[in-house]
Amino acid sequence: MPVIRRYLVTGLFTLLPLVVTLWLLKSIFNTLVGIFAPPLTWISLRVGLGQPPYWELAFFSALATLLLLFLVGLLMGNFVGRQLLYWLDELMLHVPVVKAIYGSIKQLLNAIQSGQGGSFKEVVLVEWPHSGSWTLGFVARRDCAWAMEGGEGMVAVYIPTAPNPTSGYVVMVAGERLKPVPYSPEQALTWAVSGGVVAPDPKGAPSPDR
Repeated sequence: MPVIRRYLVTGLFTLLPLVVTLWLLKSIFNTLVGIFAPPLTWISLRVGLGQPPYWELAFFSALATLLLLFLVGLLMGNFVGRQLLYWLDELMLHVPVVKAIYGSIKQLLNAIQSGQGGSFKEVVLVEWPHSGSWTLGFVARRDCAWAMEGGEGMVAVYIPTAPNPTSGYVVMVAGERLKPVPYSPEQALTWAVSGGVVAPDPKGAPSPDR
């Protein structure tokens, strides 16, 4: 029995990454089909082809997605495309409710990707979610005096969740309770996405600016 159990566990952990990857791809694909299916069905009915089967919707949805990505990439390569994107941003940021969600996600992704404004460049160890438990986080902002009296020494830390680092928690912690670590933001993100399996390698990682 111990041998059988060991083989079962080994098989499970061998196939689990593949299963999770396929599940994520299937979820994304079903979402794309859901987006493109109504207009494709409307076009098919208008030209007299009748209700298209699912495989046709899936195929043309994939093609439409690739075409959309290509066109967006093409537009971003010139001034006109960048101006259109700017206008789209302005529109989204002026729609009630939508602007809060869209603006927050866009700023977070930009910060994680490029460290704009000095944010998310410094990786620290923060005690979370309770005393004695530690995780990696990103310094988002120093000086939280806007939030509380005596907040000058508080640091806003973004704690990503696994496996999706774009969702997480923001906590304000006293600066002296944070422990700087010699890891890059990319290494910390990889660690979070992998669920803690892929450990950061401090060799060659730039020390965080302090």
